[in-house]
Amino acid sequence: MAEQLAARHDIHVFAQEIDHQWPGLTYHKVPVLLRKPRWINQWWFAVLTWWMTRQGFDVVHSHENTWQGDVQTVHVLPVKYTLLAKPRGWRRAMRWLKIATSPRLMAYLGLERLRFQPRPAKKVVVTSPSLQRIMETTYPACRKMLGVITPGIAMPPLARGMSGRIEARKLLGLPQDGRCILFIANDYRRKGLPTLLQALAGFPADCVLAVVGNTLQKHAFDEQVKTLGLKARVYFLGSLKDVAPAYEAADCLAHPTLEDTFAMVVLEAMSHGLPVVVSHADYCGVSGLLQHGVNALVVNNPRDPDELRHALDQALNQPLLTALLRKNAVEFAGGYQWNRLALAQEALYLEVAASKSGAHTGP
Repeated sequence: MAEQLAARHDIHVFAQEIDHQWPGLTYHKVPVLLRKPRWINQWWFAVLTWWMTRQGFDVVHSHENTWQGDVQTVHVLPVKYTLLAKPRGWRRAMRWLKIATSPRLMAYLGLERLRFQPRPAKKVVVTSPSLQRIMETTYPACRKMLGVITPGIAMPPLARGMSGRIEARKLLGLPQDGRCILFIANDYRRKGLPTLLQALAGFPADCVLAVVGNTLQKHAFDEQVKTLGLKARVYFLGSLKDVAPAYEAADCLAHPTLEDTFAMVVLEAMSHGLPVVVSHADYCGVSGLLQHGVNALVVNNPRDPDELRHALDQALNQPLLTALLRKNAVEFAGGYQWNRLALAQEALYLEVAASKSGAHTGP
C-alpha cells in the first residue's frame, strides 16, 4: 500500500524493525527499550511514536496497538474479544480476575481501549466484514468510525501449465506424478493441520501434502504423521522466500483455519488459479467474500476431517468444477490488487485530512 501511495504522497514509515526499501518512502527507526516483556515494549513504542508523529503530518496511520493514529488498521481479533467474548458466569468472573492480576493483560487492554476511543475525524479500518461485526459488538462506540479495506495482492504472471508444474515440483523435491495439496501457515495447529492430516489419510497414496511455513513446529506433528501412515506423503518444505513455486506445484490449497481475520494465503493462491478449500466465515474473514461452489469450496466445520476430505475430493477429482474454480479464482483475486485498494486508502486519508482541517479551523 505504501509503495503505491508513495508516487503521489510523502509517506513516512516508523518501525522498530525495517527490512524494506522503496523510492519515495522515508524510514524512521524506532529504538527498542526492552525485547521482553513485550507489553512494556508495546507501551514504549506507543509513547515514542506519539511523540515522533505529533507534528508535521496530515494523517497518522497506525497498524499497531497505539492511540495516536487518525486511521487505525486492525488485522487481528481485539484482545477484549479474545478474553471476554465467550466465557460466561463464573468462568467470566475468573477471566476478569486473571486480567486484574496480570500487568500484561491490563496493558494490552488499556492500549486497545485508547486505540478505539472515538474522536472527530478518526477512522478504524478492518480487513474483513466478519472482523467488522466483531468490532461492532466488542467496541460499540467506534461503530460509526468503522470501514473495511482488505489486504491485496500483486497478480502473478500467467501459469506455465504442465511444464511449469513439473519444474516447480522438481525445485521443491515433490513427486512428479499424482495430486498435491498445499498448506501454508506458520501456526500449523491454529490453521488446521491436524484435521488436514486426518483428511489426507483417506486419499490414495499418490496424493501428497506440501506444508510451507515454520518448520520449528514440525516435530509436534511427527507422531500424528507416523500414526496415520503418512511419512512418505507429507513434505515439510520450511519457510520459502519465494512461495510462487509452491502455488505452481500444487493442485489445490487447503486452508481449514480455526482463526483468521482475512487469510492472505487464500487470496494469493486464487491469484495463481488454484482451487481453494477454506473454512467458513465464522473462522476465516475472506470466506465472507467468497461464493461456495463458484470461486471456492467453503467448509462449515474445519475440525471435521470427513467434510474437509469431501471438499478436497471435489477440488481434485471433478474436472468441470476444478476448471470453474480456477477461472473464477483468478477473476476474484483480480479485484483485490494493491493499486485498486490503494485508491480506497487514499480516499480515506483525504477524508480524514479534510475533517481534521475543518475541526482545526472551526465554523
